Amino acid sequence: MGSEDGHMPQEQQDAEDEAALTAAGLDPSAAPRDFRELRTLILERRDRLPKRLVQVADFAIHHPQEIAFGRVAELARMAQVQPSTMIRFAQALGYSGFSDLQLVFQSYARDRWPDYNTRLEVLHDGAHGGDVLSLLDGLVEASCTSARDFRQSVDVEALEQAVDRLARAHTIHVVGVRRAFPVAVYLTYALQKLGARCDLIDQLGGLGSRQADLIGAEDALLAVSYTPYAGETLASAQAAFERGVPVVGITDSPFSPLVQVSNVWLEVAEADYSGFRSLSASFALATTLAVGTVSQRSGDLRPVQSTQKKEHLDRIDRNLE
Repeated sequence: MGSEDGHMPQEQQDAEDEAALTAAGLDPSAAPRDFRELRTLILERRDRLPKRLVQVADFAIHHPQEIAFGRVAELARMAQVQPSTMIRFAQALGYSGFSDLQLVFQSYARDRWPDYNTRLEVLHDGAHGGDVLSLLDGLVEASCTSARDFRQSVDVEALEQAVDRLARAHTIHVVGVRRAFPVAVYLTYALQKLGARCDLIDQLGGLGSRQADLIGAEDALLAVSYTPYAGETLASAQAAFERGVPVVGITDSPFSPLVQVSNVWLEVAEADYSGFRSLSASFALATTLAVGTVSQRSGDLRPVQSTQKKEHLDRIDRNLE
């Protein structure tokens, strides 16, 4: 008999998964510690896994960044399975638990983001439908997930502090290269259009370090960097930080080296589809910072009420359970 919500009771689901794994001869062996080996193992075993574990396998292949830094409860919701199914998936691959499996994804995510050839391999090896509409659907869904998850997890105190530091700056300097470059350019554009003094450290002519040297103590640096973290951005942020210039960081993980050289930082972990990530949440944050900074300067920005902050923190705590 099913549960009231129409789902199979968890004990029965776990028992059926165990029986299916035994019937398929999937005895856990030495678990791989290299991401490419793990990906190969997942693809090799996919067709012999119970259908719920196949859901997790497909989700893991298409969303490695989420698997690397996500919480079990939230990942289970995104993969549309029970949290215990995430754990059983890890055990089916030979890991002691889900956190053990995550270490492989985390190591890979910190070292480097997959190159574009690898991303295409992941895309074609997975469940992608093979047509441009399926590709669009996957990328749009990832964009929606990014924006929704960021809104639900944003650090409100850090957001207010970031706006306050930028509002008090004489000139706001912005740095971000590679994938973060569009965000940095947009921030500069939006702030300038709104009447704020803002300069882009564009690294043109190899003068990035010289541009950073011109930042004054009364200014602020807004630095944007995502995995794999750009040395140019980190160098500018560290130089400013060491001189006492307020640094506001936008990055994708608490493990980011940008965190160490920021007075206040905001985490934006974009969802991906087969390794291809949008910038939807990043642009939402960029617009918020630009409009919020100018509104703060004019006195039109009200502080977030304590009751709102408590409700927000309560939602985050529930997601951690």
